[in-house]
Amino acid sequence: MAGSVADAVFVPDGDAFVPTENAAGPWDPNALHGGAPAALMARALEAVDPGIDMFVSRLTVEFMRPVPMAPLHLKTAVIRPGRRVQLLQASLESGGQEVARATALRIRQLEVDLPATGAAFVPPPPESGASLSDVPWRGFGKAMEPRLVSGSVLEPGPATVWFHLRLPILAAEDPSPLMRAVAAADFGNGISSEVDWLSHVFINPDLTVYLHRSPVGEWIALESATTLQRNGVGLAQSRLYDRNGNVGTSLQAVLLERRPT
Repeated sequence: MAGSVADAVFVPDGDAFVPTENAAGPWDPNALHGGAPAALMARALEAVDPGIDMFVSRLTVEFMRPVPMAPLHLKTAVIRPGRRVQLLQASLESGGQEVARATALRIRQLEVDLPATGAAFVPPPPESGASLSDVPWRGFGKAMEPRLVSGSVLEPGPATVWFHLRLPILAAEDPSPLMRAVAAADFGNGISSEVDWLSHVFINPDLTVYLHRSPVGEWIALESATTLQRNGVGLAQSRLYDRNGNVGTSLQAVLLERRPT
């Protein structure tokens, strides 16, 4: 049931997915962290015609309103069929209202000869990082095992953090590489904030993840930086890595407000 302690982020209940407390976000105890529904929709999109050899190169998530700590219904559709390029869409509803939507760009995969390149840059490994035990993680943040290797999460500025999704999105299922990447990518705005959590609210109403290959292994690193403007709008940008090098990029628009005094 919603809010219960479970060894997963969501629990299936008939045709619905019920969030556990492991899905909660940082701003409102009744709303989910964006990474949780994003990973759930990524799972659904990968299940559309899974036998064809196509790669999700881009996943864009729009949070239509706060995703509630309530049963969620999910549906998918192919909105642009094709042999080389496809567009898929997933939608999450609660109480008859659409609360989140994801669009996936899939591209056919084909072996291509390319010139050899030099050694890829990789951030310091997660084993060398700080555990961030002094950060007050809750909800979906506690479903992650973070390791800071550059910058500071408690102070404004860029940061590089490895994330390990230590709980499955659904019990007894291993998260796919796409799900791990999407779940981690939504933390970019938080770990690289340019303002203090106590004085400001900075919410990302969207998330776009570009991948050029599937991440390998269970750890995803975010090398993140946020730019804010005095009009209350910003952009968080992250480079995504696995232990072998860069796998893609993520972008998040930021809505910035001062907390009421």
